[in-house]
Amino acid sequence: MVSPLHRVVVLALEGVYPFELSIPVRIFGTAEGPDGEPLYEVTTCGLTGGPVTTSADFTITVPHGSEALRTADTLVIPPFTCGPDASRAWLPAELAEALALLPPHARIVSICTASYVLAAAGLLDGRRATTHWNEASHFQRAFPRIEVDENVLFVDDGRVLTAAGVAAGVDLCLHLLRRDHGSEIANRVARLCVVPPWREGGQAQYIERPMPEPDAATTAATRSWALRHLDEPLSLAQLAAHAGMSVRTFCRRFAEEVGAPPGQWLAQRRVDHARRLLETTALPVDQVAAEAGFGTAASLRQHLAATLGTSPTAYRRAFRAVPQGHHTGTPTSPDRA
Repeated sequence: MVSPLHRVVVLALEGVYPFELSIPVRIFGTAEGPDGEPLYEVTTCGLTGGPVTTSADFTITVPHGSEALRTADTLVIPPFTCGPDASRAWLPAELAEALALLPPHARIVSICTASYVLAAAGLLDGRRATTHWNEASHFQRAFPRIEVDENVLFVDDGRVLTAAGVAAGVDLCLHLLRRDHGSEIANRVARLCVVPPWREGGQAQYIERPMPEPDAATTAATRSWALRHLDEPLSLAQLAAHAGMSVRTFCRRFAEEVGAPPGQWLAQRRVDHARRLLETTALPVDQVAAEAGFGTAASLRQHLAATLGTSPTAYRRAFRAVPQGHHTGTPTSPDRA
């Protein structure tokens, strides 16, 4: 018996931003299995069915009210025009009542400043989360029990996930698609949407900074070079030499541009490459470790355990292939239940 489709419910609140509202249906609604079968059912609802004012010069009509949340396997809340003011009620009674309708297994996703809703509901207490970089300081002050990371594009904390501004919602939805069904399907959807299946770096590269001088060197070319040589040992001295900088200057400029030190960035890129190889090839774990630049299977196991809480074999078993005709309403993740 085929399980019912995983149901994504998108909650359109008054003042919703139309672009972010459309992201889930564009990503999840495009996803198909090996025989062209849909993998998700996407439903848009409001607190009450009917007209919803957007942040633009038009109004949308949604046929469903908050009762749709009872059927959600994943809830996505896009941002809306309600400036982050500590005195403003981000969780009015009717919204709190709606969130209480969610099934216990449902994943909850916020895009951009919709993270304030999850924070006000207490769903982020004790968790790591992100929001738009421009509001991160205020967000941290307003909700001190949350570990706010303003440098990342999104945070996957298991059942609760938060994305930074606008396009990071695309990144997070593709990540969920990849988590549910593997890289091949996620990459296909990304190609159809003409967006990268993953983006390097974090929000730091988008924070307002003085424009560099026209002749100022950057680390972009070196990052591209490093990605083509992940199977080789790459020292800080080698990276700095490729960029034509001293190690000190290279590390400072790299962190300014990427939002992370070179070593941390390189380790994450190696993990990403290893994940892709585990998902899309039958290479032995030793060879995956070598091609990703970890050298040994033991080193790869150590890094996967530290970043994902799983082993190469378990990760491959979970993500390399999705059984044909199989759909699940409650996808599992090695990251956190």
